[in-house]
Amino acid sequence: MSGHDYDTGRMNLPFVGISTFGKRPYVEDWSAIDADIAILGAPFDGGTQFRPGARFGPRAVREASTLFSFGHGGAYDHEDDVTYLPSDVRIVDIGDADIIHTDTAQSHANIASGVRAILDAGALPVVIGGDHSINIPCIDAFEGRGDIHILQIDAHLDFVDERHGVRNGHGNPMRRAAEKPYVTGLTQVGIRNVSSTAKDGYDAARAMGADIVSVRQTRAMGTEALAARIPKGARVYITLDIDGFCPSIAPGTGTPSHGGFLYYEVLELLQTVAKAHEIVGIDLVEVAPAYDAGDTTSVLAAQVLLNLLGFIMHARRG
Repeated sequence: MSGHDYDTGRMNLPFVGISTFGKRPYVEDWSAIDADIAILGAPFDGGTQFRPGARFGPRAVREASTLFSFGHGGAYDHEDDVTYLPSDVRIVDIGDADIIHTDTAQSHANIASGVRAILDAGALPVVIGGDHSINIPCIDAFEGRGDIHILQIDAHLDFVDERHGVRNGHGNPMRRAAEKPYVTGLTQVGIRNVSSTAKDGYDAARAMGADIVSVRQTRAMGTEALAARIPKGARVYITLDIDGFCPSIAPGTGTPSHGGFLYYEVLELLQTVAKAHEIVGIDLVEVAPAYDAGDTTSVLAAQVLLNLLGFIMHARRG
């Protein structure tokens, strides 16, 4: 990689330079994306019902991701005996969708435009939120591109239909997704305790093709059995709400819920799914750095995303 050779180029250490995701190249022109993976920020938190601040999630996750930008030759995992994300995996950061304060419809439309640009370029869209409502335009962008199955990792079901006229907040995205004819099912994992979705929402979710699994149920059945519940051959879109993790390791979120997953529980599920399925899109949402002591949550988000991208590209290349 020009300019990044340890012997002849710059060191380009993590604390130097501009904080694109993983310090990968920035592409401002959305019509000129040429990559395997493209990162899009969606700094919108107008869908939150309680603590705001997820609008700063993309900036914080990008900053945290520079911690993992040392190895220009990729990241060697001694347990798997694999070098993930070698230098020939092309990742670019296309910046943020333009967010218009108080205008949910236009902000969401701008996010959808970014995802469509990535898909049109043949790259894997990876969207960093923002609150979970940003999943709505992400899924909108897949219209006309074949059937998808959604794997959601989250503390909350997010299956509210409408409340006081609100249909596109962060409690609604999985309901909006299930309404799409090209979304053939949902696997909703980590759902636990008191939820923002009432019982009628759970009943509707199951009637509309959702498989709902709590943290304790996941632990009882094991990762392999859980992953096997996703239909064979399904093209999978992954939406990962950071509050799916235990707040002891992910405090920086607006709606923390105790009893969540630990790091390897989620990582092993993602690795298993990436081996068995084509992953067509990813969003990671609800990182709110104002509540994040020591940047723990932002680092977790960056680490999970980079590992997941490594798993996906390794599986694609056999």
